[in-house]
Amino acid sequence: MLQRSAGRLAGSQSLPTSVRAVLGYYAHSGVFDYGSIQLKRRTDERVAELIEDAFAAVEAAVAEEFGHEFVAFSYDTKLVLPAKLTLGYLYRELPPAEHGRAESMTRLAVEALIDGDVRDAINDDEFEDFAVDFETDADDRRRIAEVAQAVLQDRVEEQFERYDDAVRETYRWAVDISEAHQEQDPAFRELMSRAGDGDDGALDEIEETYKYADFEEPPELFTDEELELPYLKTQYDRVGVIYDAMIEMYRAADLPVEPAFQRSIVLAIIGAQVWLDDVDDYSADMADGQLTPVTAEYLLAEDDRVAYESVRRVGEAYLDRARDQATAADSPLTGIATEYIYRDGMLEQLPGGNG
Repeated sequence: MLQRSAGRLAGSQSLPTSVRAVLGYYAHSGVFDYGSIQLKRRTDERVAELIEDAFAAVEAAVAEEFGHEFVAFSYDTKLVLPAKLTLGYLYRELPPAEHGRAESMTRLAVEALIDGDVRDAINDDEFEDFAVDFETDADDRRRIAEVAQAVLQDRVEEQFERYDDAVRETYRWAVDISEAHQEQDPAFRELMSRAGDGDDGALDEIEETYKYADFEEPPELFTDEELELPYLKTQYDRVGVIYDAMIEMYRAADLPVEPAFQRSIVLAIIGAQVWLDDVDDYSADMADGQLTPVTAEYLLAEDDRVAYESVRRVGEAYLDRARDQATAADSPLTGIATEYIYRDGMLEQLPGGNG
């Protein structure tokens, strides 16, 4: 009875998304853990402190580069959520005396994630998320990004020295896979162009090499059922592998993380990429010839409504699985975060969604 009521309330647009996420997770799992709210506050505050510390070093370097006594710097990134969730998981799993070890690895994970994101921004000439408190032009913003990346890279490399080589090797393994996927972008763009021109062979190739691509060596992380998920190979290579490796870094540093939690993080991140980012960017990606699971479905489907329903099924398949795995791992905080992703989506804005 209570779970049904929670489910109805979770569907109310008048409530904040954060409240709907708590209610929605309770409706699905039967788990209501008040301690998760306090845990979220603790992890948010600790990760904010880690980012502030890293950015203080960036501020000092930017100030020196531009001849200022002091500079305020900020960079908008959403990539650190999995690190927060992993830290919260370890706060629950480890005795308090070991929390410092979890925080040290989280510092490395957070700075490595931001470093990678800044590298991507530089490669893509995207500098709008870099903010300072003095007037800049385009060349200044590029230089600020380059200074920030250099500082972060040095900090990450210095931290790697404190761990066994397995930690660094895991990180580099993930970067290699991610960069190899990025190198496929021209081929995917050509495929999308051909499909847009009505080439039926290109549509077949999208099905075979993008939607249902096979792993040469399937990651041990996934179950046989999960390996059947559409877009798993391409989206694992695109975003999932970074977080798979992030958690393997914790494990390589002798911090215990069980497979169910690891699966929940990777599947939630892939789900969020589709459900939030690719949905939001649909029009721009179509105009720019960018193949994503969302643009692919609109190329493959017979009409917009069919495409919309296909996107919904794809996103829900990942998020439902991620939420179930979070419950199996006894991580309500991750389950609520997954539910937040689901409740925050705006699929109705897609063609055929009647938004």
